[in-house]
Amino acid sequence: MPIEFERTAFPFREYEPKWQRYWLSQGTFRAANPGEPGSEKPKFYVLDMFPYPSGSGLHVGHLEGYTASDVVARYKRMRGYNVLHPMGWDAFGLPAEQHAIQTGEHPRKATERNIANFRRQIQSMGFSYDWSREISTCDPRYYRWTQWIFLQLVRQGLAYVAEAPVWYCPALGTVLANEEVIHTESGPISERGGHPVERRWLKQWMLRITAYAERLLKDLDLLDWPESIKEMQRNWIGRSEGAEIVFSVEESGEEIWVFTTRPDTLLGATFVVLAPEHELVRRLTPPDRKEEVERYCQKAMLKSELERAELAREKTGVFLGRYAVHPVTGARLPIWVADYVVASYGTGAIMSVPGHDSRDYEFARRYGLPILWVVRPKDGELPNECYPQEGVAVNSAFLDGLSTEEAKEVMIRWLGEHGKGRRAVRYKLRDWLFSRQRYWGEPFPIVWKNGKPYPVDENQLPVELPELEDFGPSPEGLAPLSKVKDWVQLPDGSCREVNTMPQWAGSCWYYLRFCDPWNDRRFVSEEAERYWMNGNGVDLYIGGAEHAVLHLLYARFWHKVLYDLGLVSTPEPFHKLVNQGIILGEDGQKMSKSVGNIVNPDDLVFQYGADTVRLFELFLGPLEQTKPWSTRGLEGPHRFLARVWRLVLEETREEEWVLSSRLQDREPSPSLLRLLNQTIRKVTDDIEKLQFHTAIAQLMVLVNELTKEPIRPRSAVETLILLLSPFAPHIAEELWEKLGHKESLAYHPWPEADPKYLQEEEKELVVQVNGKLRGVLRVPVGISQKEAEDRARHIPAVERQLAQRAVRRVVYVPDRLINFVLESSDES
Repeated sequence: MPIEFERTAFPFREYEPKWQRYWLSQGTFRAANPGEPGSEKPKFYVLDMFPYPSGSGLHVGHLEGYTASDVVARYKRMRGYNVLHPMGWDAFGLPAEQHAIQTGEHPRKATERNIANFRRQIQSMGFSYDWSREISTCDPRYYRWTQWIFLQLVRQGLAYVAEAPVWYCPALGTVLANEEVIHTESGPISERGGHPVERRWLKQWMLRITAYAERLLKDLDLLDWPESIKEMQRNWIGRSEGAEIVFSVEESGEEIWVFTTRPDTLLGATFVVLAPEHELVRRLTPPDRKEEVERYCQKAMLKSELERAELAREKTGVFLGRYAVHPVTGARLPIWVADYVVASYGTGAIMSVPGHDSRDYEFARRYGLPILWVVRPKDGELPNECYPQEGVAVNSAFLDGLSTEEAKEVMIRWLGEHGKGRRAVRYKLRDWLFSRQRYWGEPFPIVWKNGKPYPVDENQLPVELPELEDFGPSPEGLAPLSKVKDWVQLPDGSCREVNTMPQWAGSCWYYLRFCDPWNDRRFVSEEAERYWMNGNGVDLYIGGAEHAVLHLLYARFWHKVLYDLGLVSTPEPFHKLVNQGIILGEDGQKMSKSVGNIVNPDDLVFQYGADTVRLFELFLGPLEQTKPWSTRGLEGPHRFLARVWRLVLEETREEEWVLSSRLQDREPSPSLLRLLNQTIRKVTDDIEKLQFHTAIAQLMVLVNELTKEPIRPRSAVETLILLLSPFAPHIAEELWEKLGHKESLAYHPWPEADPKYLQEEEKELVVQVNGKLRGVLRVPVGISQKEAEDRARHIPAVERQLAQRAVRRVVYVPDRLINFVLESSDES
């Protein structure tokens, strides 16, 4: 436990709330919009991934990213930027709805209470947010524009209704996204509550994100993001080049389109496989096969796609009872359903070439299906087992003798000429399932009439959620909104859409609303959008890596649609992205309410102060790394701040703090000036590189030196306070005021290093004889060759060598090396 001295070393409980009230009342961090005083400055937009306001409140793991972004925001203001640093709430979602179902309390009330708690916790940390721009996704003034953007998607043909297989949780009464389902040995369960889930075919709103797959992939090159995050997005999009080939189905008039990256192996296809979710399965299954096929499909669809695609897993399937026609040979190919084929890749159907695909090979061996080999190694014989590599085409008619690349091109050309296929690029990315059977979400601005959906007139937005007392699904398992008959049924006979949008909707565009949050004529004014998003969009975006794919992909998609409509000025929303690392609990596990290892910041702020917590969060290590939490570790930063406090102030016998008698207007010594300017340079460089832990370490070095000074130069101490202020703003503001300054330091110019104090006074000079090390000298920077030679000759080891042989020449590299080359070089 911390000792008494550390808790009362300086009066942070008095001045931290004082400065928080001051910043809030004065609107210190209000960003200037175009046309307002301050907007003539260059802009800098630094954004946190806004939080979901849960009932458990913030824990110290959340605060690391917020502290990092706040350091940058404060630093940029002092560098002369107009800084937009906003905060809001991702407030719709399943947790609030489940709380409402369990307690009967309206989710709005619980959400407002949670937001108030989050806001209190965040403000207690002294983060420099522009609270005049605070938004919440569940506010009708906000989701009016979420609905408006959805209508633009509808008008562009990018939103549509389709029947799709979805994860449905009967206990929660809603469709779940793939990431909300956990696959266990006993079957899939919901992430929230651990309830069993099942697959159902439901009509759902879908967003055609696949139309933007190529641009989402290509434009990653425009972004300053961690390469690992870019690679995750590339893999999720999953671009493949190849061919689409059509197989007609005997006696049905149906066609099966398959996508393959190896059209050169088409002559080796011996059967066709459909994914259990494929729409043709139900249409093609004969009556006598229906029960077995349906039973297999239901079982298969309870597995995750990852599990189904697992190479080592035993392959299973069922014969559909139908045959397809080979597009080249006319051979009858049996059609199977197998769970190793997934609907999310290609067309959800494959031509099976067991001689050259390992999964097809295992499947064919298990069910006794034919295996043909149509590719051999370039310098080898025809294989007798699966050969997936490239080589030379054999047993392939007009392809025989061609290399794999040549054979691909010839086959694609043949398919096009004969109307049997075409060149194609395919993506793993699937269209975005956008419906949820929940109450607490954005209502769709859609009405249904005669079985068709129609957009609501824009002047009728927002379509607000009706009041409800029972937030569970209807007895029939329909969405909760279906129970509000007078809201659903409209006078003209049409019906409102009763599904709601997923939580992702509000977080797709919130960064744009922050630019102009109270505009009731447009989702963001053209002037504000061009000003704040000019050039790079959001200049710095900080958040957890758990959003590395979906949130970022969805936001990029919506942004590109708005860009194509001429409504935003940049092709990408977030220029620079940084993922803060996970802070583990004291037990080494990820902080979690269920594990019980969460560390609440409230007690720490009371005990040590917000500045101490801020410093400790950033001093744990590099921002992007995973780091363990240790509450005892707060004592070090707390002692450091106590030393900073006592650099300026001393306590009288009456326990009053007054300016220290050791603080005087005196020119710093040359050595202190050198350290001071080195600190300015390092802290500046480290903040620019987001290397906060090393910046803090350098500040500690400076404080240690200032503490040793019998007389502390006021100018040096004031420079320290300015450099410390982004990290520990409360103590910096208080000491700045105690030093007699009338204005907040929030916009005081950032210290600039004087280059003349950054040059090193001495260097190490390596001394060699015939290339062999004979000594090292500390010499003044810029020492002449003559003086360097004179000093080097007095090194005993050098002196002995030079006494034996004459010097033929001297090699001198200024400030680095001097080498005496002797007449003979056979000495040891």
